[in-house]
Amino acid sequence: MKFSRRTKVGAAVACAASFALIATGCSSAGTGTTASASPVELTVTTFGTMGMDALYAQYEASHPGITIKANNIDTGGNAQTDAFTKIAAGSGLSDVTAVEEGWLGAIQNVSSQFTDLKAYGADAVKDRWVSWKVDQATDKDGRIIGYGTDIGPEGICYNSKAFAAAGLPTDRAAVATLLGGSGSTWDNYFSVGEKYQKATGKAWFDQSGFIWNSMVNQLPEGYYTKDGKLNVENNAALKSAWTKLASANAAGLSAKQSQWDWNKGTSFTDGTFATFMCPGWMLGVVQGQVKTAGGDAVGATAGWDFADVFPGGATNWGGTFLTVPTQSKHPKEAAELATWLTDAKQEVAEFQASGAFPSVKAAQTDPALAASTGISAFFNDAPIAAILSKRAEGVKAQYKGPDDSTIQEKVFGPSAISLDQGVSGDKAWADAMTLFNQLIVNK
Repeated sequence: MKFSRRTKVGAAVACAASFALIATGCSSAGTGTTASASPVELTVTTFGTMGMDALYAQYEASHPGITIKANNIDTGGNAQTDAFTKIAAGSGLSDVTAVEEGWLGAIQNVSSQFTDLKAYGADAVKDRWVSWKVDQATDKDGRIIGYGTDIGPEGICYNSKAFAAAGLPTDRAAVATLLGGSGSTWDNYFSVGEKYQKATGKAWFDQSGFIWNSMVNQLPEGYYTKDGKLNVENNAALKSAWTKLASANAAGLSAKQSQWDWNKGTSFTDGTFATFMCPGWMLGVVQGQVKTAGGDAVGATAGWDFADVFPGGATNWGGTFLTVPTQSKHPKEAAELATWLTDAKQEVAEFQASGAFPSVKAAQTDPALAASTGISAFFNDAPIAAILSKRAEGVKAQYKGPDDSTIQEKVFGPSAISLDQGVSGDKAWADAMTLFNQLIVNK
């Protein structure tokens, strides 16, 4: 679902080396066998705020003999490193392993090391998901290797107290209009940001990396073309977006925050920045950061709200799949657990716990999804489900190639940080192209 860009460039080289080992057959995974009737312990590795923790006890209660041992890794980036280290080693992957959209392409390069869920009923349940979610998890041989959990339609989180201090509207409908409504553009978003910065002297957004990620994801083609070819160098659409982001930095709109840190959450409570990129799963991150900083659990002191608008139109950031590696000794039981965790009722519960918007169609229209929840209360009783449902309209799945996550994190990640540090857009772009050739083209 979610990924970090904190990992150093050297880690990308190590990861690339791991891919090479896998590709040349230097590691192998066991095929796994059907579990016996004896008690079974299933291990599950997730990451970030996926909202599943409270569900495991329910499953154990309704499935005597099954116990679940859960491991939640802090970020998707760290989960990616963990997964590929264990793929290369040929051991250590959990029976159910969560895989993020951004590195699903790399997983599909080694899809033979993941169970074809058709062997355990995938064809009978595949219509539960939006069709493009199933397509993403289907490898080139037609094997379904993952069951979809959430998708990541994006809206704008904004701090109503910060907006009020700048004389901007605070009502979420008025904020959506201010930012351009259905015709919102990045130019408009940055223009309002400049007005905010001049009125308050404070930053408009937290840092450049998340902005860049959102810009890339909403393009018809990102780092790869639809037919799987690299699409970075001489890409006019990417360069145009980069130029806009560089100009916003030059205007002082970035708060230059460290990703996934935000000064232990205090930057969400002290007005350091006013807006934040929010796919559904990020709502839980915002709430968690405010709580970490000692802010009010229901937003009364934090002032955060959620608007039905996004610069440049509909886009998707992230989304996760539950896979069953062939390393599992209990593939049947693991597949059954993955099936249950991604059924409509459970995806509604995951949304209520974390804001992770369901990829299952029945969950998206379940009345319980719209009911007041803790995550909605935190965002000033915003109708989170209704907003995310609208933000999901028009989303088209962008093809993610095998090195998509590496390009995002290790090629453009350092250059996005350098933009925040005052490096010019042209210099930062040139540095990204150097890394692109080192880590991707000539690896």
